[in-house]
Amino acid sequence: MGGAVVDDGPPGVKAPDGGWGWAVLAGCFVITGFSYAFPKAVSVFFKELIREFGVGYSDTAWISSILLAMLYGTGPLCSVLVNRFGCRPVMIIGGLFASAGMILASFATNIVHIYLAAGVTTGLGLALNFQPSLIMLNRYFIEKRPLANGLAAAGPVALCCLSPLGQFLQYQFGWRGGFLILGGILLNCCVCGALMRPLLPNEKDQAVEEPKNAHPKKKLLDFSVFRDRGFVIYTLAASIMVLGLFVPPVFVVNYAKSLGYEDTTSALLLTILGFVDMFARPAAGFIAGMKWARPRSVYLLCFAIIFNGCTDLIGSQAKNYPGLVVFCIFFGMSYGMVGALQFEVLMAIVGTEKFPSAIGLVLLVEAVAVLVGPPGAGRLLDATHQYMHIFLLAGCEVTLSAFVLTLGNFLCIKKKQNDRNKTKITEEEGLNQEGEPKEDDKEGG
Repeated sequence: MGGAVVDDGPPGVKAPDGGWGWAVLAGCFVITGFSYAFPKAVSVFFKELIREFGVGYSDTAWISSILLAMLYGTGPLCSVLVNRFGCRPVMIIGGLFASAGMILASFATNIVHIYLAAGVTTGLGLALNFQPSLIMLNRYFIEKRPLANGLAAAGPVALCCLSPLGQFLQYQFGWRGGFLILGGILLNCCVCGALMRPLLPNEKDQAVEEPKNAHPKKKLLDFSVFRDRGFVIYTLAASIMVLGLFVPPVFVVNYAKSLGYEDTTSALLLTILGFVDMFARPAAGFIAGMKWARPRSVYLLCFAIIFNGCTDLIGSQAKNYPGLVVFCIFFGMSYGMVGALQFEVLMAIVGTEKFPSAIGLVLLVEAVAVLVGPPGAGRLLDATHQYMHIFLLAGCEVTLSAFVLTLGNFLCIKKKQNDRNKTKITEEEGLNQEGEPKEDDKEGG
């Protein structure tokens, strides 16, 4: 009677593509916003932490890096917990961890305490919310999945308010008061977790439970995905990408401050980035859901990654605030496209059944790159005192990942997706035959 039985999407139960799925989408929207916005929102406190603890940029960058590394690196743990206990209880416990981490960080007496509290504890809490919310979204939507992913990925709209809010809280209550209040805000993760109602069979489908018991018990973590060449290529490309993907949002505020602009004006850059990002994600999801585009989702992701890398390379030459504004606009567009498409492509490569294990394992592999990305950029900044170099490095890393994914798509992924699409059509036809009668039949009756 484990959670895997409850959350596993019983055979023969078709995803509703709506209904309570919209509530699940709303919860996923908020969770995605917290997961991606917090590592960047915390960056507005960096200058105060540097002044408080007498550390360098590379030291404070570890806070965002550890947050992201926990978000990614605990993927397999999340997969096991979800398959054992279900998404809802895991997310509620995760919300408590996320909140407790920021509250404990507000009492820190050195930078290491913040690493452990805001980095490890809050990062673990966000991870226990982020991955299960995506799994539930994948179970509630099939036909409308690209659009649902795009809308959920627009969650970093929270970026529009969290960064200025953090700056305001710092002015009014200091960084300690700001951390304490942000910890209280993170309790909303528990509310989102409560929305993740398991997808259960209807009364007509109760007979499905009998054949289900005849099948072997599902693995808590399925390592067989590594035998899929498409998955391996995707994981390699994604790992290279995240080396540089999160660097510009972490450093752009301090970039503006180094040019002599006020703290509030500098923090506005993240608001601009988040505002553009908010519209780019659902737009990318809508396009990816079109009939002509859905089989080509890998190409769309490759384009988005190249767009992002080129934006970093060009943005490295910004010498004033208007230049950084233009950079944030185009970065928000490309960053939003990547965010909307990356998990949709992963779902298309591995399929629904293996997605819970696949997302956990790919996030674990990416965690190593996430852990060294921002601190490595911070160390480069400490050595050169020029933001141009870290933006150039980030752009090269992101662009390289696009070439790896494009080449891998030609060699492996394209053929596999075509085969999967044929199988999917066959399965859907089978469900239609076993489920409700088609419209033609209804009219004929």
